[in-house]
Amino acid sequence: MKVKGKRILVVDDEPPIQRILRRNLVAGGYDVLVAESGRQAVDMVRLHQPDLVLLDICLPGGMDGVEVCVQVRQFTQTPIIVLSAVAEEKQKIKALDFGADDYLTKPFSNDELQARVRACLRRAGTKEAVNEREPEVLTSEDGYLYMDVVRRQVRAGSQEVRLTPTEFELLRQLMLYAGKVMTHRSLLRAVWGPEYGEEADYLRVYVRQLRLKVEAEPSRPKYIVTEPGIGYVFRSQGDS
Repeated sequence: MKVKGKRILVVDDEPPIQRILRRNLVAGGYDVLVAESGRQAVDMVRLHQPDLVLLDICLPGGMDGVEVCVQVRQFTQTPIIVLSAVAEEKQKIKALDFGADDYLTKPFSNDELQARVRACLRRAGTKEAVNEREPEVLTSEDGYLYMDVVRRQVRAGSQEVRLTPTEFELLRQLMLYAGKVMTHRSLLRAVWGPEYGEEADYLRVYVRQLRLKVEAEPSRPKYIVTEPGIGYVFRSQGDS
């Protein structure tokens, strides 16, 4: 995808990391802004409306990266990639739970960073990339779940549901292939991009988040159903 004009906000308090990220991203064709604290990051997202945020978890000033996710998600669905030396599974899941779209553990290569950035921007641009032959509206057979792909609107019953770009694309893929079991790998590649395939923890987090937002009883899902050891399937009739 063309990156011309795409603006990325780098949030990190270490000048060497800032310089490396700025240099590599500018070389990749992106405009780059830098914030050094959580509060500054939230203000800059609101003011400059970047296309993507690269966010360190450990930040000074009393607001860490997870809290930045929480604050930013109150007013925008701008994609967020968390960058952190913290490799613990619980920390990764916590960041994804609170609105991050991806997670990169330091140290990482420039090639890996660029691939993740492209994939994240691609998901955020799903509205423009929808195949003309695919339906613009997706619904469950009982009418409970409704998705307007073009307007990026989702309703569960009578309630409009706000989804992050990644949540939206995951639900779109499941609804598009209603009744078909989609493997973990196929969903990862369809939603996150060809760079992915083994990050099953992402699916677990996002499926849980989707169920909380669109299922009447998230603990007893009727639509987004697990196929143990294989993947997930969207039951259009709401069968349990």
